[in-house]
Amino acid sequence: MLIIPAENTINWKRPPWVTLGLMFACLLVFLFYQGGDSRKLEQAVDAYVDAGLPQLEEPAYEDYLQRKIRFEGDDERALELRQFQQLREEGEDFWLSASLLMDREFYHYLLQNRDIIWAPAERMHWLEQRSIIEETYIQRLSANQLGLIPAKLSLYTLITYQFLHGGWGHIIGNLLFLFLLGFTVEKALGPGRFLLAYLACGALSGVVFTAFSLGSFIPLVGASGSISGLMGMYVAIYGLQKIRFFYFLGVYFNYFRAPALAILPVWLGKEIYDYWFAGATGVAYMAHAGGLLAGAGLVWLLGKSWLQVREEFFEPEESEQDERFTTGYAQAMASLGRMDFDLARRQFEALRENYSDRPIVLEHLYKLAKLRPDLPEYQSRTRELMNDAQSRRQPEQMVAVWQEYLRKGEEHHPLAAEDHNRVLFASLKQHDMKAAEKAFERLRGADDPLLTSEACRLLVEEFEKLQMAPKAQHYRQLLQAG
Repeated sequence: MLIIPAENTINWKRPPWVTLGLMFACLLVFLFYQGGDSRKLEQAVDAYVDAGLPQLEEPAYEDYLQRKIRFEGDDERALELRQFQQLREEGEDFWLSASLLMDREFYHYLLQNRDIIWAPAERMHWLEQRSIIEETYIQRLSANQLGLIPAKLSLYTLITYQFLHGGWGHIIGNLLFLFLLGFTVEKALGPGRFLLAYLACGALSGVVFTAFSLGSFIPLVGASGSISGLMGMYVAIYGLQKIRFFYFLGVYFNYFRAPALAILPVWLGKEIYDYWFAGATGVAYMAHAGGLLAGAGLVWLLGKSWLQVREEFFEPEESEQDERFTTGYAQAMASLGRMDFDLARRQFEALRENYSDRPIVLEHLYKLAKLRPDLPEYQSRTRELMNDAQSRRQPEQMVAVWQEYLRKGEEHHPLAAEDHNRVLFASLKQHDMKAAEKAFERLRGADDPLLTSEACRLLVEEFEKLQMAPKAQHYRQLLQAG
């Protein structure tokens, strides 16, 4: 049974660049770095056969597997024994030799017991030829160079193993889950913290795997632990909030909603169960379990500091925001139609709080305030609308709003000198000298000598450019008198 979260849709206007970059990095490593593994393995098998090592190792391998089954109760080795015997019966010499070469546990068993297994001459021949093959080919395979080997754990392999994969099916499955989970977690944490958390989950997953595989020489490769970490972070971010999950069972699939954290023990229990009862599948179940715990633990421990979820993550998507705005706007307009201005004002104010980037809401609030020009609200809405027009580079609207306020509200609550000064600058940029002069007169009346003298100087310069000497002389005299 497969259960994956499916709460969000990707916003291609803000692509998840780190998630896409991780996918691209894994693909490049698989194609161009790991792409040479098959050639190295073929050369290793050829050298192995030419040296006559299959005749030496095959009897030892069968005895090794039988000992594992009989004395250690290693049932997983029973399947390997059947596969080994089948390959030998079918004459599959290449795959038989490849199996012996790639079984790292068997190789170290031979190193430890070579004095018992072979006579001196055979032992010397085996050691000489096998050492050459190991150094020339086997140790140069990607999994042995950069994979996570519990018996030879190193810090750098805790990172590098996350970018290696065992085949096309392995990498395609991992990249699919990385994309499905990554874009949501990246949106929640931000690109930089997401990348660090992703790599940390992979490293912690590798540590847990090592703890359950002490002494093993079998290399771990793949992004599964890191992706399990994403799953743990995903559900920890949502906490007890109900989200959608997609599930697939046989040929049946559907969605269900559940508290996000309720799925964490289900995932964790499945990995632990499979570790004990699934047998030799080649899947690193404890690495997955470690990743789940690491991801959830990082969010719980650091969720109020370094790994804090960005506030905008929980904001509705644009389509949902548009739908909510349309509904709220229609209700406010309906109140206007019924002449219920108080209710309409409250509804538009609520829209303004949530949709401050929608100028039409401010325009309606301005018109409602204009119904009572004697109240201070009309002045504050006028200033808001003038600021909005200026920020959207609409000087004509700003001047028009200013002129309307002079007619209706100035006598009740005069505008400040800064308001008139802004209109003067906007008018000069538009070469509207009539409005500029009007703004200057209002500015003079606002009793701000510094702004008045600067405005007067600008008017002198502008009229001189327009070769309007009388006007320029008039303002020059005002400047000198001031």
